[in-house]
Amino acid sequence: MTDLADLGAMDLARGYRRNEFSPVEVMQDVLARTEARRDLNAFVSMQPEAALEGASAAETLQQKGGDLPVLHGLPYSVKDLTLTRGVATTMGSKTAADFVPDEDAVAVARARAAGAIMFGKTTTPEFGHKIHTSSPLFGRTLNPHSPDVTPGGSSGGAAVALAAGMGPIALGTDGGGSVRIPSACCGTVGLKPTLGSVPNLQAGDLFSSNVHVAPMARNVADTRLLFDVIRGFDRRDPFGQAQMPALRRCQSLKGLRIAWLPQAGNPVDHSIAALSAKAIAQLAAEGAEVEEIELDFAALEPHFMVVLETLLAARAGAALDTRRADLDPTLVVHVENGHRHSALDLAAAGAARTRAFKQVQEVLARFDLIASPTLSAPPLPHSQDPHEPVLINGIPARRVRASWYPYTFATNMTGHPSISIPCCWDSTGLPVGFHMTAPWYQEDFLLDAAALAEQVFDFNLAAGH
Repeated sequence: MTDLADLGAMDLARGYRRNEFSPVEVMQDVLARTEARRDLNAFVSMQPEAALEGASAAETLQQKGGDLPVLHGLPYSVKDLTLTRGVATTMGSKTAADFVPDEDAVAVARARAAGAIMFGKTTTPEFGHKIHTSSPLFGRTLNPHSPDVTPGGSSGGAAVALAAGMGPIALGTDGGGSVRIPSACCGTVGLKPTLGSVPNLQAGDLFSSNVHVAPMARNVADTRLLFDVIRGFDRRDPFGQAQMPALRRCQSLKGLRIAWLPQAGNPVDHSIAALSAKAIAQLAAEGAEVEEIELDFAALEPHFMVVLETLLAARAGAALDTRRADLDPTLVVHVENGHRHSALDLAAAGAARTRAFKQVQEVLARFDLIASPTLSAPPLPHSQDPHEPVLINGIPARRVRASWYPYTFATNMTGHPSISIPCCWDSTGLPVGFHMTAPWYQEDFLLDAAALAEQVFDFNLAAGH
């Protein structure tokens, strides 16, 4: 019999409405699983008393009968970069260890209003700056499928929690692939919405933001369930004003026009290339019309780094003088680089972002979706320095961002919605991610296509843990 902690959000929602089990039982199982998997170090903090109190209130509501909120009684976690009222939001940094917000982020408030119950804050690298989920504040988070490789970042704690049955849904953030990278490493699903689809008011400069609050789950249907709650207009977000209605839906893979991007100006690990080619061939066998394309997303990396490092310098620069010893050494390098970037560098990055947007738009004028591997190589060892070249097929390539995940950070630059779903396991027992990108505001179409692909791939997460 499946533990309640292993059930998905949709299964739990159906069970509540049939009175097959209670929110208290589910929360107790999730908390017990989380305690049992402390070795993975997926949580910065837990709120068990408040979670059980919320589950008890949900149970009382359920016993009264009648309509229940969409996310009624569902346990969920929130990445420690995202504001949570009355619960510490440390940003993975000793410099913010005592910060307790007095309001929720928009997505957190919407999830709470829809009946979801937060039970913990998941780990993140300091200010979300790198692809490993480790920080001076809480240490290292482990991949549930192998302790020797990274779970990815920066929403690594969220993906690890999902993969190990510590909650059915989670909120992450994505500034360069930060929900999709760990989803690929851990065998879960991560959706980066269109810029503005989910309001994100935490950035100091909302007009140049490329960071998205994003839903994560173990399957596409559960990801959609959370996304439908947190999406929507907010007058305070300049990109969340009058959104284009997402009218298109994808009913079948037959006739779906897919632009296949096996490489994006980067080398690809031989095993990932073969498994990704098999995955896209499976979709073609179901009737998808696949054509290979070329886009050099890796060439965007210097411009992406200007944006990233300038923002990190603005956020953490003051701590260099007063608390340098408390900062992650890799963050210090980024901040120091950020201080060296000029206004002209930032303007050039904006121009490169514009060119990339136009390129993607041209492709999506001819195709319904762009598909690719999520990552160009399997999960990297914990020892990988984010400032040093990564090995691909035993040969040093460029830095991690250009070589390992150009597919993901490019759509943060362009704002297009993208999703990573698992497509298979590699020969070493690690999951492989499959990445898809759609036109702006077409998340419904993207999720439809991802759900259809998910059925074809028939990936079984339970086989990995």
